[in-house]
Order: sequence, then structure tokens, then C-alpha cells
Amino acid sequence: MKLRSRLSCVALFLISLVLTVSCTNPASQVSTQTGSSPAPAEETTVRLGFSACPGWFPWQVAQDEKIFEANKVAVDLKWFDGYLESISTLAAEQIDANSQTLNDTISSVAGGADQVVVLVNDNSTGNDKIIVREGINAIADLKGKKVAAEEGTVDHFLLLLGLEKEGLGPKDITFVPLETGKAAAAFVAGQVDAVGVFAPFTTQALKRPGSKELFSSKDFPGAIPDHLVFTRKFVNEHPSQVQAMVDSWFATLDYMEKNPDRSIEIMAKRAGVYVDEYKDYATGTQIFTIEDNLKAFQPGNSMTSLQFAAEQMSSFLMEVGLAKTKPDLSNLFDNRFIKAYAEKTKKS
Repeated sequence: MKLRSRLSCVALFLISLVLTVSCTNPASQVSTQTGSSPAPAEETTVRLGFSACPGWFPWQVAQDEKIFEANKVAVDLKWFDGYLESISTLAAEQIDANSQTLNDTISSVAGGADQVVVLVNDNSTGNDKIIVREGINAIADLKGKKVAAEEGTVDHFLLLLGLEKEGLGPKDITFVPLETGKAAAAFVAGQVDAVGVFAPFTTQALKRPGSKELFSSKDFPGAIPDHLVFTRKFVNEHPSQVQAMVDSWFATLDYMEKNPDRSIEIMAKRAGVYVDEYKDYATGTQIFTIEDNLKAFQPGNSMTSLQFAAEQMSSFLMEVGLAKTKPDLSNLFDNRFIKAYAEKTKKS
């Protein structure tokens, strides 16, 4: 499946580090065409999963520009055509880490997975959208309509947030569960009235004549944060590798700021789109700096605090039936790795 393009201004994207982004069948094959960096002797290789989301494409830059190797960590970078497949593969501990959203991580934890959030990649600020056909002009107009999205993932969550805002619920629509690419295709074919998708599938969905964005993650700040998530077992057994991965992430952001053209070329290729298309996605994602990360891991009373956001998402997922049991969030977040990076850069 050719993937999407998400960025607007190259200058804005790489100077301010703002990207445009939002991000199933566990039996299907995982593509490893992204390659693996050679493993140093007697060192554990990190099996890292990622999928089509502008906030996660920097991992490909890290791979291609040998940033992992520079930080002395061996990485088997695994590309997933289906985002939900990457989530289930991490839950089954067939990989060690994955880039995924907070609410999807909470769903996995509620289902029994033991996972740890060690880094905020980004926040979706418009790359996740609810797109509707001609004639639907307000959220209230969704009542009784067919709406497609990938069940249990971020765009399903965004849809439910929008419905709740207008006093509606899951029973007020006919929900059609489809993998994101298939959901976009069904919408373009006129099989459903609305669809919840993330970039670059937003571009595909908007090809339907008369279609338009009804609302997006921009309307719900902090609702869709994306993270680097490890299994707790790997964090406990290989903390030095986890630290090297966090260090590699920030080294990659530095590289992207200094080499914008090369970075966008790599990310556009991984997304399967033209460079100019990829630039259209930049305002939809806010890439988190180290300062943003340190702040996000602090306690707070708004969605900008991960702990607060996790509690809100946990309650919401229970209310709408996407989580059967309330997950234990007490050990979900581990900020020691970003703190160590911050201390190291302060001294250098």
C-alpha cells in the first residue's frame, strides 16, 4: 500500500521542528525492508516497529543516516503496513518497542500487556481527521449515518470524542470497522458517509467529490500524543539500549534541522509519496523537543500532562466499551531516559 504525505512548510517543519501528522492483522507478515543496523558483539538488538505517521518517519532517517550506529545501538527497524498490526505485535512481545499513540497503549495495557512509555514523539495537531460527504455540515448530521474507521485506534477515538462533544454516542451512528486504508477507499467509493483517517490517508479520502473535513485532532489538543513504547521486560533487562534509543531520537531531530532537504527526501520515500506531497503534512504534527518531553511527563490538570491525559483516556475507553477493564497506569510512564538525556546535553 502506498502511504501518505504529511507536511506543509519545510522551513517551518525543520527550523521549528513542527511536522504535520496525527499515526491489523497480527498474522500478516511484517516487512523488514527498512533494514537493520549491524549488531555490535554481544549486544542485544532493539526490534523497533513503526508505521505510516509523519511523527514516526524520523526513525527512517535515523536508520538511513546511521544515527543508531553513532549512538552504539543495534536496531532492527520493522515497517508495518497496518498500524494496528504493530500494536498487536508489541503486545505479543514479538518486537521490543513501537511508536504508537497513548490511547492505543492504554488499550493494550487494559488487555494485559506490560508496557512503558519512555518518550513523546509528537502530538497530532490536525493530521487525524473526520472527513464527510457533501451534505454533512455539522457533527449532529452524523446521526444515523455510516462512519468508517479502524476500530480501537486513534481515529475511532477522535470520532467518539467529536460525538460526545455534541451529546451523541456510538449508538447514534452506524459504525463500520475497517483498516484505515480500506476505510478511506470505502469512503471514496461512496460506501460510507464519513470516515476517520490519519495522513496520508486523509489525502486519499478527500479525493471524493464534495468531501470535506468536519473536525480534526486540532480541535482536541493533546488528545492524540504519539510515543516510543517498550515492553517492560526489555526496559528492565536492557536500560542502556533504551537510553541509546532516546538519545538517537533527539540526535535525529538535530540532524533533520540541519539537513531538511535530505530528511524530507528520506521520509517522503518511506511514505511512498512525492516530496511536495509530504510537505503538505507539516502543520498537522508537533514534534516534541526535550523541553516538551520533560514538561509532558510532569503531573498536571490538563491534556498536556501525560498522566492526566491517560486517566481521561482510560475512563473514556471504559465508557465507550473499547476497554473492558480499567488499566493500571501507575507505572506506565518512565521519564528517567529523557531526564538523563537532558542532563547529558546540559553538561556538553
